[in-house]
Amino acid sequence: MPDPRPSPAERGREEPPEGERPSLRPRGRPWRTEGLPPEPGGPRFRIDWWKVASRVALVYLAVFAVLTLQDRLQGPTTVPYSEFQRQVEAGNVGEIFARGNTIQGALREPKPVPEEEGETYERFVTERPVFADDDLMAALTETGATIRARPVAEERGVFANLLLSMAPILVLVAFYLWLFRRQQRMGPGMFGGQKKKPVDPETVRVTFDDVAGIDEVEREIQEIVDYLKNPEKFRELGARAPKGVLLTGPPGTGKTLLARATAGEAGVPFFQTSASEFIEMLVGVGASRVRELFQAAREVAPSIIFIDEIDTIGRARGATHAMGGHDEREQTLNQILTEMDGFSGAEGVIVLAATNRPDILDPALLRAGRFDRQIVVNAPDRDGRKAILEVHVRKVKLDPSVDLEQIARITPGMTGADLANLVNEAALLAVRRGHEAVRHEDFTDALEKVQLGTARNIVLPPEERRRTAYHEAGHALLGMLQPGADPVRKVSIIPRGRALGVTLSTPESDRYGYDAKYLEGRMIGALGGMAAEQLVYGVTSTGAENDLEVCTGIARAMVGRWGMSERLGPVSVLPKEGDPRMFGVSEGALDALGEEVRRLVDQCYRRALELLEQHRDKLDAIVEALLARETLDEAELYEVAGIPRRTDEGTGTARVSTRD
Repeated sequence: MPDPRPSPAERGREEPPEGERPSLRPRGRPWRTEGLPPEPGGPRFRIDWWKVASRVALVYLAVFAVLTLQDRLQGPTTVPYSEFQRQVEAGNVGEIFARGNTIQGALREPKPVPEEEGETYERFVTERPVFADDDLMAALTETGATIRARPVAEERGVFANLLLSMAPILVLVAFYLWLFRRQQRMGPGMFGGQKKKPVDPETVRVTFDDVAGIDEVEREIQEIVDYLKNPEKFRELGARAPKGVLLTGPPGTGKTLLARATAGEAGVPFFQTSASEFIEMLVGVGASRVRELFQAAREVAPSIIFIDEIDTIGRARGATHAMGGHDEREQTLNQILTEMDGFSGAEGVIVLAATNRPDILDPALLRAGRFDRQIVVNAPDRDGRKAILEVHVRKVKLDPSVDLEQIARITPGMTGADLANLVNEAALLAVRRGHEAVRHEDFTDALEKVQLGTARNIVLPPEERRRTAYHEAGHALLGMLQPGADPVRKVSIIPRGRALGVTLSTPESDRYGYDAKYLEGRMIGALGGMAAEQLVYGVTSTGAENDLEVCTGIARAMVGRWGMSERLGPVSVLPKEGDPRMFGVSEGALDALGEEVRRLVDQCYRRALELLEQHRDKLDAIVEALLARETLDEAELYEVAGIPRRTDEGTGTARVSTRD
C-alpha cells in the first residue's frame, strides 16, 4: 500500500493552509533560513536605493536644465551702452534697476537687437563705462522711467519657486528614511523589517549523504529525523523527541554541517544563527530577537533551530552583579531558557546547538527538558578521513594515481574542515601546474604546505644552513631511535613560515591514550635539535624556542594534570584555565610542580645528548644528505641513517618540530 504522506521534498514545497502562512525572515534579523515555503504572492517589493538615487539625480539634472533654459530664453538681452543711451533719449525706457555699473531694465516697446537681424528685445542688461559723464538720472526722470529697488528680470516662475520651497522638506524626509533604514538594520525588533525571499531549498540543502566520517553521531541524530518525519509514531507510544541536542567537539568537525543535514534529511525549515549575533549594546534587544526566532520557528513547525557557538551567551551565570554587556547576555540566556522550557513537545520544534566549550555552559541550560541529549563530535579516524575525502573529491577531477587510503593514513588528527581545505589546495596547485587532473603528488605537496607552511625564498648563510641541518637531523634521528615514537615522514631545511627548518612526524595508526614512557620519548625528540647544536657547536641558539615550549608543556601536563609524578602523586593541580591558587592549590604544591617539571626536562635533555653521542655517525650522515638535497622523505631518511623502518602505533596526531 503506498504511503499517503508526502515525501520530505514535496512537503518542503507544498503551501501551508491559509491563515498559517509563515512570516519570513525580515531583512537584518540575526538568523538565516532554509526550506521555508515561498511567501504568498511572491516576495514583497524591496527598495533599491541605488536606483532611487540615480533617478533623483536624473530628475535634478532635468529640472536644472529646464530652469537654465528658461533663464536663457526669458532673461535680459545684453546690449551696448550706446544702444541704451539712444533708447533713453527716445523715451523708450520704461523701468531700470542699477547695481554698480550694471544696468538692467525693460523697454516700453520692443526694438531690434543691434547687429542681429530679425530679433527684437524688450528686457536688457548693459554695463555703464566708468568714464561716462552723462546725467543718466536726469534723462530717465524727464522721460518718466521707473527706477526700482529690485531687478525686474530675476523673478522665477511658479515651478521654480515651488521646488525651492519644497527642497528643505525633501531633504528632511530623505534624512528620516536613511535613519529608519539604519535603525532597521541595527535593531529589527524595534522597527520591524522588510520581508526577505527565502533560500531555495533545492539548491542549498544537504543530507546525510554529504556527511561522512561520523557514523556514530549520525545514528544518534537519526531519532530527530524520524520524529520530524513521522511524529505520530512517537505520540502513539507516549514518547517525545528531545527538546534540544547539544553538539560538542573541536572546531571543524562538522557540527554545523550535521545540523543542516538533519534538517535537509527531514525536509523541514532550518533556522541558523550564531549566539553572538543576539548580543547588542542595548539591553533587551537580544531577548527580543530570541522571542522572534522561536516564534518564527513555531509558525512553520516542524522545524529546526540551530544556534552556533552557544557558549557566547550560555556561560555559567556568576554570583557577582553583572553590568553592561553581561547584563544583556544574561537576559538573552534567560529568554532562551524560558523559550525552551515552554515547549510542550507537540510543537515539533527541535533546538540544536554547537560549542567546543561545554564545560563552561550554565547548568540550567544542560538540564533535562532543555538540552536533553549531548552528542560529542570528535575528529574522524582513518576510515572516517577516507570517507570525508571521498565526499570532498566528488566535484574534483582526479588522476588514477591518487590514493585516498594513503592520504587518509598520513593525515591523522585532521578534521573535516582541514580535509576540505587540503582537497582545495591540491586542486589549486594542479591548476597552477597546468595538470589536466589532480595528481597524487599535488595532494602530498598540498599536505606539506598545510602542515609545514609555505616555502620562503631566502638564502641562508652556509654556517646558518649547516646549523639548521644539525638541528633538524637531531629531531629526526631521535624520532627514529625512540621506541614507540611516531615515524618521521619528512625533514627539510627549506625555510617555511617562521621556521628555518621542519621535521614532520605522523603515526601509522590512530591512538587516543598516552603513557608516561611515550610522553618522555616525545620530550626527548623535541629536545633533539637543541641537544644536537650543543653536541656539535658547544652552544645553543634561539632556534630551540618552539621545541622548549613543546617540551615544557608536556612536562607540566604530566606532573600537574595527569598525575605522572612520584613527588606530587596522582593529583591534578593545574586547571584547564585560570590561576591554580583560585582553586585552592597551595604555593608549596606549585613550587614542587616547578621542580618536578625542571627535573623531567633535564632528564630528557641528558638522554637526548647520550643518544646523539652514541649515534654521531648517523647524525652526520643525515646532515650531509640534507645539505645536498635540502629535503628528505621517509624512505630516504631511513636509508641514509641506516635504521630499519618501524610501524609502531603513534599519537593519532601529526607532530612538527621546527627551528625558528
